[in-house]
Amino acid sequence: MAEKAPKEMSFLDHLEELRWLLVRSTIAILVLASLSFFISDFIFEKILFGPKDPNFITYRFFCSISQSFGLEDVEICDAKMPFIIQNTSMGGQVSFLIWTCITAGFIIGFPYILWEVWKFISPALYAKEKKYAGAFVIVSSLLFFLGVLFGYFIITPLSVYFFGSFNASPEIVNEFNLESYTSMIKTSTIACGLLFELPIIIYFLTKMGLVSASFLRKYRKYALVIVLIVAAIITPPDVISQIIVTIPIMALYEISILISAVVGKKELMESTSK
Repeated sequence: MAEKAPKEMSFLDHLEELRWLLVRSTIAILVLASLSFFISDFIFEKILFGPKDPNFITYRFFCSISQSFGLEDVEICDAKMPFIIQNTSMGGQVSFLIWTCITAGFIIGFPYILWEVWKFISPALYAKEKKYAGAFVIVSSLLFFLGVLFGYFIITPLSVYFFGSFNASPEIVNEFNLESYTSMIKTSTIACGLLFELPIIIYFLTKMGLVSASFLRKYRKYALVIVLIVAAIITPPDVISQIIVTIPIMALYEISILISAVVGKKELMESTSK
């Protein structure tokens, strides 16, 4: 039978470890943010303002997919961005520069943050489970970066296209605040990155007995409805775009169910063998 780590930590010891986790992670993010400053022009022009370009790769991709299904008159093939981005506060651009670099530092440094998280939770794991530290960091990082790419190349441009081209009245001109525009991009990319951590989160929730495969199967249809509603809001008004957004998210949900079933079965076998 596997044994847990012999060292017992008090509540204050855990708080101290958590404090140093936050300190080291913050230092890593700030260092990477400082390095990101030297490529800030590329980050601004090619990444942040990339989805504003009508020739952005996502718009061309959706156009070609739609045309392959015989949909010739698709609005996204003639994407227009009739809006401007403006700064309305004295220190807006300075704040924009700082927080953009910090966001870049967080995304780049996410694997290190995961490693710190693993060191924090490892005392509560069995000795055989601690051997999977490398696998945990690698898999979690890959899922996060896949989510960031999905958020940036799928969710973000479709949201920019929808809100940028939407016009309730010809009398209204879209002039978006710099903070509003960049906040949407940052939120979409980081949120999708964290959303793609769902299989890892489900793994630990199942280990703690908080969720089960049967619970996830029971609420599968509700999850599908929510995803479809979100996809319908952020995508152009065609079924193909909605399906492309929905499939990866529901695939993650199904993978999470499978992981929960495997972990639950393993936990049951270990409990019966004791």
